[in-house]
Amino acid sequence: MSFAVGVEAANLFSRRKKKLRIHLGDLEAESESLSGFLRSKLKTDVTASGNKLSIDSGNLTSKELKRLVNKFIYHQNLMSNYWVEVKDNGVEIRKLRHSKKHEERKKKETPPSTIKHGW
Repeated sequence: MSFAVGVEAANLFSRRKKKLRIHLGDLEAESESLSGFLRSKLKTDVTASGNKLSIDSGNLTSKELKRLVNKFIYHQNLMSNYWVEVKDNGVEIRKLRHSKKHEERKKKETPPSTIKHGW
């Protein structure tokens, strides 16, 4: 029993480099600029494969990665179309769905006021 506890303790306290993934979704065209942005901020290797990026994370958490990807999306002026979701092994960039009701509300113009004030 002491050997099993020792192995669990060794696994618990050992710092293995884990890889965090970024699923780009529709932003596959931005993979090169996002990987360059992450390389400059994190000073680590970023590898691309298809519409996914992998990062040797070290001490980086998924929430910190989300913050950096949100920062990139903001600087690229894409905040109105995309959002970032935290997954257990990384983040996923998702496209916002705009409702038709909201678009109709935007298109309607308010009629001009017909009230005449006497003052």
